[in-house]
Amino acid sequence: MSLPDPSANQAYVQASALFAGSADIPLAWILEGVKPEERVTAPALAFLLRHSTKEDTFLFDLGIRSDWQNLTPAIIKHVIGNLGFRVTVEQDAAAALAKGGLQPTDISHVCYSHLHFDHIGDSAPYTKATFLVGEGARATAEDGYPGNPNAPVPSDLLPEGRTTYLDSASWPPLGPFPHALDFHGDGSLYIVDAPGHFPGHINVLARTSADGGWLYLAGDSAHHWALITGEGKIGKTAHLGCAHGDVPAAEAHIARVRTLMENPRVQVILAHDEPWYNANKDTAFFPGVIPSL
Repeated sequence: MSLPDPSANQAYVQASALFAGSADIPLAWILEGVKPEERVTAPALAFLLRHSTKEDTFLFDLGIRSDWQNLTPAIIKHVIGNLGFRVTVEQDAAAALAKGGLQPTDISHVCYSHLHFDHIGDSAPYTKATFLVGEGARATAEDGYPGNPNAPVPSDLLPEGRTTYLDSASWPPLGPFPHALDFHGDGSLYIVDAPGHFPGHINVLARTSADGGWLYLAGDSAHHWALITGEGKIGKTAHLGCAHGDVPAAEAHIARVRTLMENPRVQVILAHDEPWYNANKDTAFFPGVIPSL
């Protein structure tokens, strides 16, 4: 269950967070046993991972697009209407990158944890990036709007010729996880199969120092820390439904993340980690750096 020890001249990544919008959402969509009127603010976090030796800039998620009013009609109807999300975008991922002197054209890879609106942002400016998506999301991506008027994503979200679908079936185990891909082949960054939330959902485990520090970017494996600690259970309501498509698989993956946290040098950050955002918004956001444990 242990993670790989560092090798001589171990490569790693320098990680920075990006703030790309937020949504005020009903807490009952996330947690069991809360009042219907309770709400929580969910920041949409993206992450910039820069390799220590290679000229590689890797973005994990893009948050919410600045013109969120132009999301597909199905998303506007369901997320804004039915679920009652209140979306605010003061800056998108591109604007967050600009604060540190980077442009979307400087990005080598854009890796989507999954294809929900608060993660896919606006892909158009990233004209030189290769897009990485879990294989399970292929059907959603290839049946986009407006061809399918009820589709949650636009048909031009993923650029033809610059998109790689990642099939985790043959990936070896890593720590508590059954399937993980050593993306650069040098132990610096692993893409982890993270089932339960959405088809093709993936997480990232990044080595953040040459001597054994790690950062686990959990995406939407959980939307609230009470689920990670085990103090809360996944919410399911008649009106709002559930945040996860496959609850048993989501619960099993959350348990693996909990096991991972037994390693004192692993830091876990959720995609909508309000406590972490509030504690680190002045230091860990680009051009600032997330300190390695």
